[in-house]
Amino acid sequence: MLRIGDLQLRTNLLLAPIAGYCDLAFRTICREWGGVGLACTDLLSPQGLLRGTATSLDLARTNDFDKPVGMQLYGSDPDIMAQGAHWAVEHGASVVDINMGCPVDKVTKKDGGSKLLTDLPRAAKIVERVSRELERLGPSPTTGSPVPLTAKIRLCWHTADFLEGRACSPGLACMLADAGVKAVTVHGRTTEDKFAGTVRLEGIARVVESVAGRIPVIGNGDVRSPHDAERMLRLTGCSGVMIGRGALATPWIFRDVWWHLGHVGLAPTDGPPTPRPAPPDEAHVLACLRRFFDLMREYRDDRYAVFQINRRVSWFARSLQRELPNGKLESIKPFKEAVRTAGTPSQVYDALDRFAAGELRGGVDSPDPAGAL
Repeated sequence: MLRIGDLQLRTNLLLAPIAGYCDLAFRTICREWGGVGLACTDLLSPQGLLRGTATSLDLARTNDFDKPVGMQLYGSDPDIMAQGAHWAVEHGASVVDINMGCPVDKVTKKDGGSKLLTDLPRAAKIVERVSRELERLGPSPTTGSPVPLTAKIRLCWHTADFLEGRACSPGLACMLADAGVKAVTVHGRTTEDKFAGTVRLEGIARVVESVAGRIPVIGNGDVRSPHDAERMLRLTGCSGVMIGRGALATPWIFRDVWWHLGHVGLAPTDGPPTPRPAPPDEAHVLACLRRFFDLMREYRDDRYAVFQINRRVSWFARSLQRELPNGKLESIKPFKEAVRTAGTPSQVYDALDRFAAGELRGGVDSPDPAGAL
């Protein structure tokens, strides 16, 4: 199993810090299905945390069940990043992570995220400064050692650099290990790739080879099934797998991956072999969707919960479609539209209840662009 510094995880599967999606409610339902070794918050602005802005505090919200939790910071100023790390530790972070992989313009234009791949001295300076701050804070109650620092990177900025063998990620990972990082997560794409194309597993493998066991390398990208996770581990030699978009439609993916890895000998098992977990049926998926909505209302408010369920129902709905006798999928667009257009919690619950009773469905489904991230 995966160990980050002195923090021992129960599994080597991590929920990625997906911007706009990884709130406390979603992390909770993933944990409740099982298999999660570490879950990460959404990207956090250290300035927002230090100013106490409502958005940043909501994104960083955690509780005793949500452990261990990684809090991911983005930015380019070493001192402000260190202050943000200090805040994160004081507010429950089990791991502090530095984002060096986000390709979104609003982050990179401020010299944060994957823009740091173009300024390696600055990246190392941030890690050195944050690492010193975590050491200064002293041991955490959980491990008796300082909260570990990690970083999430991409292969490099320009795809041409990767194709020509000039990716910065192998050397950067070694620099970060020297500067105090206890593990590095590698998203197997370049900044120019963004989320297009296929993850480049050979790029992750090069990072694994370069660090030569000094720190764990966690692979990330295109893991949407247990077999994807197995393939990543076998082909890259990485120590763990981070799952992002693959969890949005199936928050039980960590449970299924962990069982599969044990079944194929890539994870420890306790006792005799256990049966493969059954795919959740319609009632379980509906209960999960309702639970997610209830938690968003509890942790945030009704307005936030309704807005989020409006935009996220298509992800969950993918697991609600039934196959028709002709082999095509039954359309549940009436249900999705009812939830998407709901303006109050009562309207959301009404749509869930009607669907459970056999309503809001019918016909043959067609591709749904609203389900794309």
